[in-house]
Amino acid sequence: MKMKILVADRQIVRPGDVLAIIEDEFFDKIVHDPSKHIYMYGNRVYSDVVGTVNIVDDSLNVIPLEGTYFPKQGDLVIGTISAIGITNWVVDIRAPYKAILNGSELIEGFNPIIHNLRDYLNIGDYILAKIAVFDRTRDPVLTVKGKDLGKITEGVIIEVKPSRVPRIIGRKGSMLNILTTMTNCQITVAQNGVLWIRCPDNDRLNALIKAIKTIEEKPHVRGLTEEVRIILMKELGLGV
Repeated sequence: MKMKILVADRQIVRPGDVLAIIEDEFFDKIVHDPSKHIYMYGNRVYSDVVGTVNIVDDSLNVIPLEGTYFPKQGDLVIGTISAIGITNWVVDIRAPYKAILNGSELIEGFNPIIHNLRDYLNIGDYILAKIAVFDRTRDPVLTVKGKDLGKITEGVIIEVKPSRVPRIIGRKGSMLNILTTMTNCQITVAQNGVLWIRCPDNDRLNALIKAIKTIEEKPHVRGLTEEVRIILMKELGLGV
């Protein structure tokens, strides 16, 4: 789709703002792309949220400044066990829907008669999982079959607004690379706005948390990557 973009990268827009003119197509009905927070009508592209414009090559999307997490198949999420049934766990993934993790995901040869799910995951436990199935007609189904997936037993969990996840990762991973290389911390960023952090010591952890809070508070600010780098250098005593 060929577009003439009318807004600037990182520009703040509101619902209904015109972002671009489509030069090679015409839509006589509203075509909504919720993953990009845009919709198309006639030969124009509009924002459907308050957010910042993200332009990559000749395409664009809007990163919401607020909002809750909406699940998508394949998303990496960090959730907490909120209830336990006979055959599955109920998981809070900070979404309008509760997620389901079946006992067979963790227990080989699962049999509800002989296996007690509480022996494997209890209420309040954190898990790293992927959304295996979700089609809006049922609650999301999770899987923990994959590298590094499963119960989280170490480190620190930090929650941010889900809309800040793209900014924490940065374009082509630039922001996340600075956060990890400067602090020597391991950071797993889940799409539902939960971060799993493992740091060598508390000084590095505290510096990282301050940087993350800065990103959360200033997602629309230009030069944020450099500001975060300076914050980390000061907090870690590296000089500026």
